Amino acid sequence: MLAWAAAPAHAAALIPQPRQVEPMPGAFLLDGEVALVAAAGSRVAEAGEFLREAIARDHGIGLRGRPGAHGRTIELRLDPAIAGGEAYRLEVSPRTIELRAADPRGLFWAVQTLRQWLPAGRGRLEVPAVRIDDAPRLAYRGHMLDVARHFVPVESIKRQIDLLSYYKINAFRWHLTDDQGWRIEIRKYPRLTEVGAWRTEPDGSRHGGYYTQAQVREVVEYARRRNVAVIPEIEMPGHASAALVAYPELACGRAPETVPNSWGVFKDVMCVGEERVFGFVADVLDEVAGLFPAPYLHIGGDEAPAGRWLEHAPTRQRMRELGLADGHALQGWFVRRVQQYLAGKGKTLMGWDEILEGGADPAAVVEVWRGEAQGLRALEAGHRIVNAGPFYLDAPPDRLTLETLYRTPVVPPAYAAHAAQVLGAEAPLWTEHVTERNLEPMLYPRLLAFAELAWSAPVAPDYDGFVGRVRAHYPRLRAWNVAYGPESRALVRYRIAREDGGWRLQAERGFDDLRLHYRLDGGEPDADSPWFVDGLLLRAPGAVRVAPFRDGRAYHASQRYVLSAHAALGKPLRWSAPPHRQYRQGGEGMLSDGLFGGDNHADGLWAGWQGEDVQLTLDLQRPIPVQAISTRFLRQSGSWILLPKAVRYYVSLDGRDWRRLYSATPAQDPDDARREVRVLRYAPATPVQARWLRIEIDRYGPLPPGHPGAGSEAFFFLDEVVVE
Repeated sequence: MLAWAAAPAHAAALIPQPRQVEPMPGAFLLDGEVALVAAAGSRVAEAGEFLREAIARDHGIGLRGRPGAHGRTIELRLDPAIAGGEAYRLEVSPRTIELRAADPRGLFWAVQTLRQWLPAGRGRLEVPAVRIDDAPRLAYRGHMLDVARHFVPVESIKRQIDLLSYYKINAFRWHLTDDQGWRIEIRKYPRLTEVGAWRTEPDGSRHGGYYTQAQVREVVEYARRRNVAVIPEIEMPGHASAALVAYPELACGRAPETVPNSWGVFKDVMCVGEERVFGFVADVLDEVAGLFPAPYLHIGGDEAPAGRWLEHAPTRQRMRELGLADGHALQGWFVRRVQQYLAGKGKTLMGWDEILEGGADPAAVVEVWRGEAQGLRALEAGHRIVNAGPFYLDAPPDRLTLETLYRTPVVPPAYAAHAAQVLGAEAPLWTEHVTERNLEPMLYPRLLAFAELAWSAPVAPDYDGFVGRVRAHYPRLRAWNVAYGPESRALVRYRIAREDGGWRLQAERGFDDLRLHYRLDGGEPDADSPWFVDGLLLRAPGAVRVAPFRDGRAYHASQRYVLSAHAALGKPLRWSAPPHRQYRQGGEGMLSDGLFGGDNHADGLWAGWQGEDVQLTLDLQRPIPVQAISTRFLRQSGSWILLPKAVRYYVSLDGRDWRRLYSATPAQDPDDARREVRVLRYAPATPVQARWLRIEIDRYGPLPPGHPGAGSEAFFFLDEVVVE
């Protein structure tokens, strides 16, 4: 649990901002003579004990169990006159601190406000007198954490729940399953975690983990004591590759053989035409529902590709029997059936806005991510909604800045006629490119802006006042070792390019006190590794790995660069057609700069083409004996990246007469979800004299039927032309 000993002493630093703050004359002396009074054996007593522990930890003050000679007390009590389940009143006078609410939930929020109101110090505090009346505008104020792409340990989950509670966010959505990992123990299906919780990364390492049911109960109880409901998300019928690897009989036709190690939308899907799938779903939901007392259970329901259903004879038969016209209708039937099952267990189904496509029952809560049009569609169909699309915190902070987020209406004007159906809002963090190292810089301080929007929903946000309050919270966040990120800049952006016969690694830092620690042997840097702040000149080829540190703590996963010296290094290269505008950051020289692309196809080192056959021409500037030629292509089907259909190498001495040395037609399976770097290398038996090299690349063409992007042109990605 978080502890801090330097809280602000005035209303300007309260987040979220209360509805009404009225300063009063005088102050309350908080010391060891003060008694805490709360009704025994109730949630009131539980909130009181939480406050007692927090004051002891934060300020070194042990409160008495009964009033002493001075008669000063902190009193927690239920008061039916306070309107609203989460509403509260906090009154500080020279003799008492009173926390009142009609419901224990409101009483707990009064505790959290009092923690923020207490001044800095330990042992003896003068607490300014005040009256605060407060209540939230929205009932549902949520944060979703995706632990399927990158696993997050239990202790880190608890730490985030502490912070959510501190800022009055009352729902933690646990995205527990996806294509890349199944993270919750299901006792009837042990292979879900034995197999589905682990994947082999492109570098050969293993990533994974899962939560036992005992750990889930521990987290749920930890959150309950902090006024936070934990809502699970079990993805179905799409985004289920990890489950299908573990239990291939649930798939339509061929199941994936390995848990995917890349991102995107995969065509593998639960075969909802098969009755055994519903047996599996019911068994899983039985165990999940028994672990989470929250009234909602999220089933995902997004990006479910219908291609496999339409290819599968038993599913087509089921569609004919039910009179279903297409895949959308089939998904709608599946969602409604699951919804009815959950209703029988006292649960309300939540799903992403794709559940609207097949006509979800209006009782379902729709989480809107694809824009206001989808939200309005859900509202007009009678659904309650949670607005999530504008608050995706995996967007980098230089794109979704603290100010941009704070000025985003949580209930946009388009929803005004249906405002009563807006249950609330949610700030999701998807973790394709987020690990435990950079989780907090992505969340904070932006989650504070979201907390204020969701609680206070200001009509005319006062950003200047808000950012002043945020900056008053930075000392406590640093004291808690919370690795908050910049307000409007990327934490760090790297550029690497040829310079002075070597390579210069340049960094643009989001904090002036950020240090870039590195290692030249490719190993993981730590706080004792050498460091730089702006630029590092690398003279020799090899592998360098760099990571940003602040206060001695790593703030982001490390970035690895592989530097290669070869005969084409720095030589002029021309392409017949430029790459896609998003994937040509280095210009034509990026294919002969000695830099290999990394795990992220958008890292600036991969050049990507779509819809073009391409010819590359390299001038070696003098005839040399060529011992080998190689190119490196990326395959990442979920991101629409496939290998070329054909690649040919030619050489010439004069740039006019060309001799073909090599031709390849790379074999590939567009359904294979694994990420792969394919090296096409030609080494003649004896060296070939050449000055010029030409490489012809034939694109794959349209993505095949059944692929989520079927009919659209595939990309191909190339990072370097290597001549030995």
